[in-house]
Amino acid sequence: MAAVTTNHTTGAAEAARRLRARELTSTELVTAHLERIEALNPKLNAIRQVLTDQALRDAASADERLAAGTPRGPLDGVPITVKDNVDVAGTATTQGVAALAGALTDTDAPAVANLRRAGAIPIARTNMPDFALRWHTDSGIAGPTLNPWDPALTPGGSSGGEAVALATGMSLLGVGNDLGGSLRWPSQCAGTAALRPTLGRVPHARSLEPTATPLGLQLIDVQGPMARRVEDLRLALRVMAEHDPRDPWHCPVPASHAPDAPPRVHVLTELDGVTLDPSVRTAIDRAAEALRAHGYDLTDDAPPGIDEAAAAWGPLMATDARRAWPSLSPTASASGRRFMELMFELVPPVTMDEYADLFTTRHRLARAWSEHQRRVPLVLAPIYAGRPFAAGADLDGVSSAAAIVTNLRATLVANVLGLPSVAVPVGVVDGLPGAVQLIGPRFGEQACLRAAEAIETIQTATSPPGT
Repeated sequence: MAAVTTNHTTGAAEAARRLRARELTSTELVTAHLERIEALNPKLNAIRQVLTDQALRDAASADERLAAGTPRGPLDGVPITVKDNVDVAGTATTQGVAALAGALTDTDAPAVANLRRAGAIPIARTNMPDFALRWHTDSGIAGPTLNPWDPALTPGGSSGGEAVALATGMSLLGVGNDLGGSLRWPSQCAGTAALRPTLGRVPHARSLEPTATPLGLQLIDVQGPMARRVEDLRLALRVMAEHDPRDPWHCPVPASHAPDAPPRVHVLTELDGVTLDPSVRTAIDRAAEALRAHGYDLTDDAPPGIDEAAAAWGPLMATDARRAWPSLSPTASASGRRFMELMFELVPPVTMDEYADLFTTRHRLARAWSEHQRRVPLVLAPIYAGRPFAAGADLDGVSSAAAIVTNLRATLVANVLGLPSVAVPVGVVDGLPGAVQLIGPRFGEQACLRAAEAIETIQTATSPPGT
């Protein structure tokens, strides 16, 4: 048990192997993580709710199956955490809002249901900003989450609680979502990994109203795993991508699907109007060298319309948000309302004709990228072009909000075009975790993951100071 409680860089797949080998029990593993939460969460505030009793009951059941040699699935007995806007039966899906503290659901979201069927055990709900609408994690129900590397800096958002829980050993695997970089940006801040799947790859549905999502957000938002290791993302995708009839647009593509693709990568270091921080450039250079060492061909052949695709994100998101905000605003915290005021000022309203034209633009660019990715499947890119900003700086004014959107330009492309992307750490750079992302073709998650594993070989596992 000593290895469980002291090695806080263990991954979910490794833990699953040890459970099946009977080197430890699920009860020991779950208990170790509950104790870790008790020790660290009062300071970091990554976890909103701990599911102690149910988790220990589930662990005891998993131990019986494992002892009998009849595991439920590849994650049997492994503790996981779930972001607070993803349904977990018997808990409140608060979406970070105090008014929804009693919004109990008796149904798991599809991704959670799939994980449970594979034997995973939810042990906690993680913190997020109100309605997942900030790039900094500070919720109306639980307050701010602190970055364990530097509490003066943001932990990212909106899946900031998940990233911090993973980075500090409070979780082995997390479930989050990505509307505007919300899986990948917190992973950069915390030094963890994440997979934004292809649109439609992981089924999603809500049990609480509103159960339907506006059109633009349907094409932008996805559910995905967060982890400490790339192999954990691969395992989680295999489980989470199982079909669920509640999502009418789910694409039941086998998780092993890997289209033939040349090992060719465009290294994206230049974006109009974007200045890469030297630490970000160092992270990209490290990743590029690792890819080259593993036989990848690095090319200047850039995909088309990066700036145009990223520019479509704001009006697509803001148009749908403007329609929904009057019903959401009364329950949001003051900081949540302030952020949306800034975003609405930053992104002026568009006409319905202009809104419709955005979908035409999206289709044209998606086709152009698809054709380009036949010869250059992957893009190595920054997640956020700068170092993590000061906690709460996203509320400083329109110029601050504009700078954040600009620095996320490469990230927003994947959201607009519905493409998969993997965030992978590259080790510590100037005292903070460095990370990059790999954007791939539709249903090209395996290509992204293979390249991310190559990058992962250059770094040794590290933990935030004091954890």
